[in-house]
Amino acid sequence: MPTVAEIAKRLSDNIEQVIVGKQDAVRVAIVALLADGHLLIDDVPGVAKTMLARSLSLSLGATFRRIQCTPDLLPSDITGLSIFNQKTGEFEFSPGPVMSNIVLVDEINRAPPRTQSALLEAMAERQVTADGVTRTLARPFCVIATQNPIEYEGTFPLPEAQLDRFLLRMTIGYPDATAESEILLRLQLSHPVEKVQQVVATDELLAAQHQVRQIFVHEKVRDYVVRLVQATRSHPDVALGASPRGSLALLRSAQAQAASDGISFVLPDHAKALLLPALAHRLILTPEAGLGGRTARGALAQISQQVEAPVGEAYASEQSG
Repeated sequence: MPTVAEIAKRLSDNIEQVIVGKQDAVRVAIVALLADGHLLIDDVPGVAKTMLARSLSLSLGATFRRIQCTPDLLPSDITGLSIFNQKTGEFEFSPGPVMSNIVLVDEINRAPPRTQSALLEAMAERQVTADGVTRTLARPFCVIATQNPIEYEGTFPLPEAQLDRFLLRMTIGYPDATAESEILLRLQLSHPVEKVQQVVATDELLAAQHQVRQIFVHEKVRDYVVRLVQATRSHPDVALGASPRGSLALLRSAQAQAASDGISFVLPDHAKALLLPALAHRLILTPEAGLGGRTARGALAQISQQVEAPVGEAYASEQSG
């Protein structure tokens, strides 16, 4: 069975055939997958959000479905529903698109609240309830959702409970001039996503997700994660800080990053590097901070400088057992 680092390298090399010049974004997506979490991509149209999700699913050979959210989308459009079969005289369940390994939920903030609630059950409980019957989702299961941060007409902002279910949130951003020129060259004759092949089997991914949970975390590093999260609750610009779920998200993501780096223990730098994608979407700013143009990212940048990281510890000196 390959190591987590080998799997991460295969995935990144494969995805970067399609996503040009965005190594950090690809890294965050792979970390979310290895940590068995969900990913929210908050960015403008045309920066390859959909291509990132498709490339990831093709690299795994996993089942992939796309849900295009609209204001009239019903919960049953996501979970599935029972249809009467005239031949058998019985109702048969027709699975919805959420019953796949990788689910791309495009423009999630266009879905009405009831539909968002149905998706919340799938994300949080890894199950769906339709027609009074609860069905367990297949593993691996990862929701990659997108939303346009500059378009508000006809949208339903995600409630905090739903945002909190995303392990990581990121932006991709515009490519630089060199990368954009390379994109034009690669897409001149055909789209590179058409050539993406499976490089990781789903059972290998499941084993890697299990290995990530075994990555050793020194008590000093665990304490550092807790202090980072608790600092969000006392920052003057933050009305509501990250919950213990935020602590777990940051720690699990740091474990996945350490494993991807081929290290058997978590370093403080792993937690610091994932502070923004793990916690920024979990903070609610004060009205004064919003009016002053201050952001959650700015508050976390201050916290990362103010909270002292442990140094000089032999992080690999103990084993998790």
